[in-house]
Amino acid sequence: MQVTTFGALVGLFVGILLIMKKFQPVYSLMLGAFIGGIVGGANISQTVGLMIEGTMNISPSILRVLASGVLAGSLIKTGAVDRISEEIIKVLGEKRAILAIALSTMILAGVGVNLDVAIITVAPIGLYIGRKLNYSKLTVLLAMAGGGKAGNIISPNPNTLAVADNFKVELSNVMMANIVPAIIGLIITTIIAKTLINKGSKIDNDELVEQKENLPSLGASLVGPIVAIGLLFLGNLSPIEVDPLIALPLGGIAGLLATGNIKHTNEYISFGLHKMQGVCILLLGTGTIAGIIQMSGLQDSTINILEFLNMPNFVLAPVSGMLMSLATASSTAGATIASSTFASVIVDAGLGAVAGAAMINAGASMFEQLPHGSLFHSSAGCTHMAIKERFKLIPYEALIGLVMTVVSTVLQVLM
Repeated sequence: MQVTTFGALVGLFVGILLIMKKFQPVYSLMLGAFIGGIVGGANISQTVGLMIEGTMNISPSILRVLASGVLAGSLIKTGAVDRISEEIIKVLGEKRAILAIALSTMILAGVGVNLDVAIITVAPIGLYIGRKLNYSKLTVLLAMAGGGKAGNIISPNPNTLAVADNFKVELSNVMMANIVPAIIGLIITTIIAKTLINKGSKIDNDELVEQKENLPSLGASLVGPIVAIGLLFLGNLSPIEVDPLIALPLGGIAGLLATGNIKHTNEYISFGLHKMQGVCILLLGTGTIAGIIQMSGLQDSTINILEFLNMPNFVLAPVSGMLMSLATASSTAGATIASSTFASVIVDAGLGAVAGAAMINAGASMFEQLPHGSLFHSSAGCTHMAIKERFKLIPYEALIGLVMTVVSTVLQVLM
Protein backbone atom coordinates (compact mmCIF):
# COMPACT_ATOMS: atom_id res chain seq x y z
CA MET A 1 0.00 0.00 0.00
CA GLN A 2 0.99 3.64 -0.36
CA VAL A 3 0.99 6.17 2.47
CA THR A 4 -0.24 9.63 1.56
CA THR A 5 2.22 12.49 1.15
CA PHE A 6 0.44 14.33 3.94
CA GLY A 7 0.93 11.41 6.30
CA ALA A 8 4.65 11.17 5.50
CA LEU A 9 5.09 14.90 6.08
CA VAL A 10 3.18 14.74 9.37
CA GLY A 11 5.38 11.87 10.54
CA LEU A 12 8.56 13.71 9.58
CA PHE A 13 7.31 16.89 11.29
CA VAL A 14 6.49 15.00 14.50
CA GLY A 15 9.94 13.42 14.53
CA ILE A 16 11.65 16.78 13.95
CA LEU A 17 9.56 18.52 16.60
CA LEU A 18 10.34 15.90 19.23
CA ILE A 19 14.07 15.99 18.43
CA MET A 20 14.06 19.78 18.77
CA LYS A 21 12.32 19.37 22.12
CA LYS A 22 15.31 17.24 23.23
CA PHE A 23 13.37 13.99 23.13
CA GLN A 24 15.51 10.92 22.42
CA PRO A 25 16.17 11.05 18.62
CA VAL A 26 15.63 7.37 17.80
CA TYR A 27 12.30 7.25 19.65
CA SER A 28 11.33 10.58 18.08
CA LEU A 29 11.84 9.13 14.61
CA MET A 30 10.08 5.87 15.47
CA LEU A 31 7.06 7.68 16.90
CA GLY A 32 7.03 10.05 13.94
CA ALA A 33 7.10 7.07 11.58
CA PHE A 34 4.22 5.38 13.38
CA ILE A 35 2.07 8.53 13.42
CA GLY A 36 2.93 9.22 9.77
CA GLY A 37 1.80 5.76 8.72
CA ILE A 38 -1.50 5.97 10.62
CA VAL A 39 -2.27 9.50 9.40
CA GLY A 40 -1.26 8.44 5.89
CA GLY A 41 -3.96 5.77 5.71
CA ALA A 42 -2.21 2.58 6.85
CA ASN A 43 -3.51 0.48 9.70
CA ILE A 44 -1.36 -0.45 12.68
CA SER A 45 -0.02 -3.72 11.30
CA GLN A 46 0.73 -2.16 7.89
CA THR A 47 2.51 0.78 9.53
CA VAL A 48 4.66 -1.50 11.67
CA GLY A 49 5.43 -3.59 8.61
CA LEU A 50 6.63 -0.53 6.69
CA MET A 51 8.76 0.59 9.63
CA ILE A 52 10.39 -2.85 9.90
CA GLU A 53 10.97 -3.02 6.15
CA GLY A 54 12.64 0.38 6.20
CA THR A 55 14.94 -0.73 8.99
CA MET A 56 15.78 -3.95 7.15
CA ASN A 57 16.76 -1.95 4.08
CA ILE A 58 19.46 -0.05 5.97
CA SER A 59 20.76 -3.05 7.93
CA PRO A 60 23.79 -3.39 5.59
CA SER A 61 24.79 0.15 6.52
CA ILE A 62 24.44 -0.66 10.21
CA LEU A 63 26.70 -3.70 9.89
CA ARG A 64 29.38 -1.66 8.13
CA VAL A 65 29.15 1.12 10.71
CA LEU A 66 29.65 -1.46 13.47
CA ALA A 67 32.69 -2.79 11.58
CA SER A 68 34.11 0.73 11.31
CA GLY A 69 34.26 0.85 15.12
CA VAL A 70 37.37 -1.34 15.00
CA LEU A 71 39.26 1.28 12.98
CA ALA A 72 37.87 4.18 15.02
CA GLY A 73 38.79 2.54 18.33
CA SER A 74 42.28 1.76 17.06
CA LEU A 75 42.91 5.31 15.84
CA ILE A 76 41.61 7.01 18.98
CA LYS A 77 42.87 4.76 21.77
CA THR A 78 46.38 4.25 20.38
CA GLY A 79 46.87 8.01 20.11
CA ALA A 80 47.25 7.78 16.32
CA VAL A 81 44.78 10.62 15.73
CA ASP A 82 46.62 12.85 18.18
CA ARG A 83 49.96 12.17 16.50
CA ILE A 84 48.58 12.82 13.01
CA SER A 85 47.02 16.15 14.03
CA GLU A 86 50.12 17.25 15.92
CA GLU A 87 52.41 16.53 12.97
CA ILE A 88 50.21 18.40 10.50
CA ILE A 89 50.15 21.48 12.71
CA LYS A 90 53.89 21.21 13.34
CA VAL A 91 54.70 21.01 9.63
CA LEU A 92 52.48 23.92 8.59
CA GLY A 93 53.61 26.12 11.47
CA GLU A 94 52.11 29.17 13.14
CA LYS A 95 51.85 31.22 9.94
CA ARG A 96 49.37 28.71 8.57
CA ALA A 97 47.85 27.77 11.93
CA ILE A 98 44.21 28.09 10.85
CA LEU A 99 44.81 25.95 7.77
CA ALA A 100 46.70 23.46 9.93
CA ILE A 101 43.82 23.14 12.42
CA ALA A 102 41.27 22.76 9.61
CA LEU A 103 43.42 20.28 7.69
CA SER A 104 44.03 18.19 10.81
CA THR A 105 40.33 17.81 11.46
CA MET A 106 39.67 17.16 7.77
CA ILE A 107 42.18 14.32 7.65
CA LEU A 108 40.98 12.74 10.89
CA ALA A 109 37.37 12.80 9.69
CA GLY A 110 38.50 11.69 6.24
CA VAL A 111 40.20 8.53 7.49
CA GLY A 112 37.13 7.37 9.40
CA VAL A 113 36.96 9.22 12.71
CA ASN A 114 33.48 10.41 13.65
CA LEU A 115 33.16 14.18 13.12
CA ASP A 116 32.33 14.89 16.78
CA VAL A 117 35.35 12.85 17.90
CA ALA A 118 37.63 14.48 15.31
CA ILE A 119 36.80 17.94 16.65
CA ILE A 120 37.17 16.83 20.26
CA THR A 121 40.56 15.30 19.39
CA VAL A 122 41.96 18.39 17.67
CA ALA A 123 40.44 20.83 20.19
CA PRO A 124 43.24 20.68 22.84
CA ILE A 125 46.03 21.55 20.39
CA GLY A 126 43.75 23.97 18.55
CA LEU A 127 43.04 25.85 21.77
CA TYR A 128 46.73 25.87 22.66
CA ILE A 129 47.65 27.45 19.34
CA GLY A 130 44.71 29.85 19.55
CA ARG A 131 45.82 31.02 22.98
CA LYS A 132 49.41 31.46 21.82
CA LEU A 133 48.40 33.51 18.76
CA ASN A 134 45.52 35.29 20.53
CA TYR A 135 42.86 33.84 18.22
CA SER A 136 39.21 33.84 19.20
CA LYS A 137 37.36 30.63 20.04
CA LEU A 138 35.13 31.26 17.03
CA THR A 139 38.13 31.06 14.71
CA VAL A 140 39.45 27.85 16.22
CA LEU A 141 36.09 26.08 16.29
CA LEU A 142 35.11 27.13 12.77
CA ALA A 143 38.45 25.87 11.47
CA MET A 144 37.78 22.49 13.10
CA ALA A 145 34.10 22.31 12.11
CA GLY A 146 34.66 23.34 8.49
CA GLY A 147 37.66 21.08 8.09
CA GLY A 148 35.71 18.22 9.65
CA LYS A 149 32.80 18.75 7.26
CA ALA A 150 35.20 18.63 4.32
CA GLY A 151 36.73 15.39 5.57
CA ASN A 152 33.37 13.83 6.35
CA ILE A 153 32.11 13.91 2.75
CA ILE A 154 35.16 11.93 1.53
CA SER A 155 35.33 9.51 4.45
CA PRO A 156 34.31 5.92 5.20
CA ASN A 157 32.09 7.35 7.94
CA PRO A 158 28.43 6.31 8.47
CA ASN A 159 26.99 9.03 6.20
CA THR A 160 29.08 7.93 3.21
CA LEU A 161 28.50 4.25 3.97
CA ALA A 162 24.74 4.86 3.96
CA VAL A 163 24.58 6.67 0.61
CA ALA A 164 26.89 4.12 -1.01
CA ASP A 165 24.70 1.26 0.23
CA ASN A 166 21.43 2.89 -0.81
CA PHE A 167 22.70 3.73 -4.30
CA LYS A 168 24.42 0.32 -4.51
CA VAL A 169 27.80 1.71 -5.53
CA GLU A 170 31.36 1.25 -4.29
CA LEU A 171 32.18 3.27 -1.18
CA SER A 172 35.55 4.27 -2.66
CA ASN A 173 33.84 5.82 -5.70
CA VAL A 174 31.60 7.98 -3.51
CA MET A 175 34.62 9.06 -1.47
CA MET A 176 36.56 10.09 -4.59
CA ALA A 177 33.62 11.92 -6.14
CA ASN A 178 33.70 14.68 -3.49
CA ILE A 179 37.45 15.27 -3.27
CA VAL A 180 37.33 18.59 -5.14
CA PRO A 181 34.34 19.92 -3.11
CA ALA A 182 36.19 18.91 0.07
CA ILE A 183 39.31 20.84 -0.97
CA ILE A 184 37.18 23.88 -1.83
CA GLY A 185 35.48 23.52 1.56
CA LEU A 186 38.87 23.52 3.28
CA ILE A 187 39.89 26.70 1.45
CA ILE A 188 36.61 28.47 2.22
CA THR A 189 36.87 27.42 5.87
CA THR A 190 40.36 28.91 6.17
CA ILE A 191 39.30 32.19 4.53
CA ILE A 192 36.18 32.64 6.68
CA ALA A 193 37.92 31.59 9.91
CA LYS A 194 40.57 34.28 9.39
CA THR A 195 37.86 36.96 9.41
CA LEU A 196 36.81 35.88 12.93
CA ILE A 197 40.23 36.09 14.62
CA ASN A 198 39.30 39.14 16.69
CA LYS A 199 35.59 38.42 17.09
CA GLY A 200 34.10 36.77 20.15
CA SER A 201 35.71 35.51 23.33
CA LYS A 202 39.39 34.64 23.63
CA ILE A 203 40.92 31.48 25.08
CA ASP A 204 41.96 31.51 28.74
CA ASN A 205 44.96 29.66 30.14
CA ASP A 206 42.77 27.59 32.46
CA GLU A 207 40.90 26.24 29.42
CA LEU A 208 44.00 24.57 28.02
CA VAL A 209 44.44 20.81 28.37
CA GLU A 210 47.79 19.15 28.95
CA GLN A 211 49.02 17.48 25.77
CA LYS A 212 49.21 13.69 25.67
CA GLU A 213 52.61 12.03 25.90
CA ASN A 214 54.08 8.74 24.62
CA LEU A 215 52.23 8.92 21.34
CA PRO A 216 53.11 6.46 18.54
CA SER A 217 55.30 7.55 15.64
CA LEU A 218 53.70 9.19 12.63
CA GLY A 219 54.51 6.20 10.44
CA ALA A 220 52.86 3.75 12.83
CA SER A 221 49.87 6.08 13.24
CA LEU A 222 49.26 6.14 9.49
CA VAL A 223 49.35 2.37 8.97
CA GLY A 224 45.71 1.77 9.99
CA PRO A 225 44.16 4.44 7.72
CA ILE A 226 46.44 3.53 4.82
CA VAL A 227 45.54 -0.16 5.01
CA ALA A 228 41.81 0.52 5.34
CA ILE A 229 41.61 3.09 2.55
CA GLY A 230 44.00 1.08 0.37
CA LEU A 231 41.74 -1.97 0.63
CA LEU A 232 38.65 0.12 -0.14
CA PHE A 233 40.28 1.46 -3.32
CA LEU A 234 41.64 -1.93 -4.39
CA GLY A 235 38.56 -2.51 -6.52
CA ASN A 236 39.34 0.63 -8.52
CA LEU A 237 42.78 -0.71 -9.45
CA SER A 238 42.18 -4.46 -9.76
CA PRO A 239 39.42 -7.09 -10.06
CA ILE A 240 39.62 -7.60 -6.29
CA GLU A 241 36.93 -5.75 -4.35
CA VAL A 242 37.06 -5.53 -0.56
CA ASP A 243 33.86 -4.55 1.23
CA PRO A 244 34.06 -1.95 4.04
CA LEU A 245 32.81 -4.70 6.35
CA ILE A 246 36.24 -6.29 5.87
CA ALA A 247 38.48 -3.35 4.97
CA LEU A 248 37.75 -1.16 7.98
CA PRO A 249 38.35 -3.80 10.70
CA LEU A 250 41.53 -4.96 8.93
CA GLY A 251 42.78 -1.37 8.95
CA GLY A 252 42.07 -1.18 12.66
CA ILE A 253 43.95 -4.41 13.41
CA ALA A 254 46.89 -3.26 11.25
CA GLY A 255 46.99 -0.03 13.26
CA LEU A 256 47.05 -1.95 16.54
CA LEU A 257 49.93 -4.09 15.28
CA ALA A 258 51.91 -1.12 13.98
CA THR A 259 51.59 0.84 17.23
CA GLY A 260 52.39 -2.17 19.42
CA ASN A 261 48.94 -2.28 20.99
CA ILE A 262 47.71 -5.65 19.78
CA LYS A 263 47.47 -6.85 23.40
CA HIS A 264 44.84 -4.16 23.97
CA THR A 265 42.73 -5.31 21.03
CA ASN A 266 39.62 -6.19 23.01
CA GLU A 267 39.72 -3.00 25.06
CA TYR A 268 40.23 -0.73 22.06
CA ILE A 269 37.67 -2.33 19.77
CA SER A 270 35.17 -2.29 22.64
CA PHE A 271 35.78 1.45 22.88
CA GLY A 272 35.19 1.77 19.13
CA LEU A 273 32.00 -0.28 19.37
CA HIS A 274 30.77 2.01 22.14
CA LYS A 275 31.41 5.04 19.92
CA MET A 276 29.39 3.49 17.08
CA GLN A 277 26.46 2.26 19.18
CA GLY A 278 24.77 5.65 19.19
CA VAL A 279 25.13 5.99 15.43
CA CYS A 280 23.72 2.51 14.81
CA ILE A 281 20.75 3.12 17.10
CA LEU A 282 20.09 6.40 15.30
CA LEU A 283 20.19 4.55 11.97
CA LEU A 284 17.52 2.16 13.24
CA GLY A 285 15.30 5.16 13.92
CA THR A 286 16.00 6.68 10.51
CA GLY A 287 15.13 3.34 8.93
CA THR A 288 11.62 3.42 10.38
CA ILE A 289 10.81 6.92 9.09
CA ALA A 290 12.52 6.13 5.77
CA GLY A 291 10.27 3.08 5.40
CA ILE A 292 7.18 5.29 5.69
CA ILE A 293 8.53 7.96 3.34
CA GLN A 294 9.60 5.39 0.73
CA MET A 295 6.07 4.03 0.51
CA SER A 296 4.43 7.45 0.41
CA GLY A 297 3.58 9.83 -2.41
CA LEU A 298 6.28 12.22 -1.21
CA GLN A 299 8.64 11.27 -4.04
CA ASP A 300 6.07 12.02 -6.74
CA SER A 301 4.97 15.20 -4.99
CA THR A 302 8.56 16.44 -4.78
CA ILE A 303 9.14 15.74 -8.47
CA ASN A 304 5.93 17.58 -9.37
CA ILE A 305 7.11 20.62 -7.39
CA LEU A 306 10.45 20.58 -9.21
CA GLU A 307 8.69 20.38 -12.57
CA PHE A 308 6.35 23.22 -11.60
CA LEU A 309 9.39 25.35 -10.73
CA ASN A 310 11.09 24.30 -14.00
CA MET A 311 13.97 22.78 -12.08
CA PRO A 312 15.79 19.65 -13.28
CA ASN A 313 15.19 16.44 -11.36
CA PHE A 314 18.87 16.08 -10.38
CA VAL A 315 18.35 19.01 -7.97
CA LEU A 316 16.46 16.50 -5.84
CA ALA A 317 19.77 14.93 -4.76
CA PRO A 318 21.46 17.91 -3.04
CA VAL A 319 18.19 19.46 -1.86
CA SER A 320 16.99 16.24 -0.22
CA GLY A 321 20.33 15.88 1.58
CA MET A 322 20.11 19.45 2.84
CA LEU A 323 16.48 19.19 3.95
CA MET A 324 16.95 15.90 5.79
CA SER A 325 20.05 17.19 7.58
CA LEU A 326 18.02 20.27 8.49
CA ALA A 327 15.34 18.00 9.93
CA THR A 328 17.66 15.71 11.90
CA ALA A 329 20.74 17.91 12.56
CA SER A 330 22.81 14.89 11.54
CA SER A 331 24.72 14.18 8.36
CA THR A 332 24.30 10.45 9.02
CA ALA A 333 20.53 10.54 9.48
CA GLY A 334 20.09 13.14 6.76
CA ALA A 335 22.11 11.22 4.18
CA THR A 336 20.44 7.94 5.13
CA ILE A 337 16.86 9.17 4.87
CA ALA A 338 17.47 11.16 1.68
CA SER A 339 19.32 8.38 -0.14
CA SER A 340 16.99 5.59 0.94
CA THR A 341 13.97 7.64 -0.12
CA PHE A 342 15.08 9.20 -3.39
CA ALA A 343 17.88 6.96 -4.76
CA SER A 344 15.71 5.20 -7.32
CA VAL A 345 14.00 8.41 -8.43
CA ILE A 346 17.34 10.19 -8.86
CA VAL A 347 18.80 7.34 -10.93
CA ASP A 348 15.61 7.09 -13.03
CA ALA A 349 15.97 10.80 -13.78
CA GLY A 350 19.18 9.99 -15.62
CA LEU A 351 21.74 10.95 -12.98
CA GLY A 352 24.52 8.45 -12.26
CA ALA A 353 24.31 6.53 -9.00
CA VAL A 354 27.73 7.72 -7.79
CA ALA A 355 26.85 11.32 -8.68
CA GLY A 356 23.55 11.12 -6.79
CA ALA A 357 25.24 9.59 -3.75
CA ALA A 358 27.97 12.26 -3.74
CA MET A 359 25.48 15.13 -4.05
CA ILE A 360 23.27 13.87 -1.23
CA ASN A 361 26.33 13.31 0.96
CA ALA A 362 27.54 16.86 0.34
CA GLY A 363 24.06 18.31 0.93
CA ALA A 364 23.73 16.45 4.24
CA SER A 365 26.78 18.33 5.54
CA MET A 366 25.01 21.69 5.48
CA PHE A 367 22.92 21.60 8.66
CA GLU A 368 24.47 18.92 10.88
CA GLN A 369 25.61 21.63 13.32
CA LEU A 370 22.09 22.70 14.36
CA PRO A 371 21.31 22.70 18.11
CA HIS A 372 18.95 19.69 18.04
CA GLY A 373 21.94 17.51 17.11
CA SER A 374 24.98 16.30 19.05
CA LEU A 375 27.68 18.15 17.05
CA PHE A 376 26.49 21.57 18.25
CA HIS A 377 26.83 20.67 21.92
CA SER A 378 29.96 18.48 21.77
CA SER A 379 31.89 21.12 19.82
CA ALA A 380 30.81 23.87 22.23
CA GLY A 381 31.83 21.75 25.21
CA CYS A 382 35.32 20.85 24.00
CA THR A 383 36.12 24.52 23.28
CA HIS A 384 34.53 25.87 26.49
CA MET A 385 32.26 28.07 24.39
CA ALA A 386 29.02 29.55 25.71
CA ILE A 387 25.91 28.31 23.90
CA LYS A 388 24.94 31.87 22.92
CA GLU A 389 28.30 32.33 21.22
CA ARG A 390 28.12 28.88 19.60
CA PHE A 391 24.96 29.98 17.76
CA LYS A 392 26.98 32.64 15.93
CA LEU A 393 28.93 30.00 14.00
CA ILE A 394 25.90 28.22 12.54
CA PRO A 395 25.53 30.50 9.46
CA TYR A 396 29.24 30.22 8.65
CA GLU A 397 29.14 26.44 8.93
CA ALA A 398 26.03 26.32 6.74
CA LEU A 399 27.80 28.48 4.15
CA ILE A 400 30.73 26.07 4.03
CA GLY A 401 28.32 23.15 3.56
CA LEU A 402 26.42 25.06 0.87
CA VAL A 403 29.60 25.83 -1.09
CA MET A 404 30.65 22.17 -1.01
CA THR A 405 27.17 21.10 -2.11
CA VAL A 406 27.07 23.54 -5.03
CA VAL A 407 30.55 22.52 -6.18
CA SER A 408 29.65 18.83 -5.87
CA THR A 409 26.43 19.33 -7.83
CA VAL A 410 28.07 21.29 -10.64
CA LEU A 411 30.92 18.81 -10.99
CA GLN A 412 28.70 15.72 -10.97
CA VAL A 413 26.30 17.17 -13.53
CA LEU A 414 29.13 18.20 -15.85
CA MET A 415 30.95 14.86 -15.61
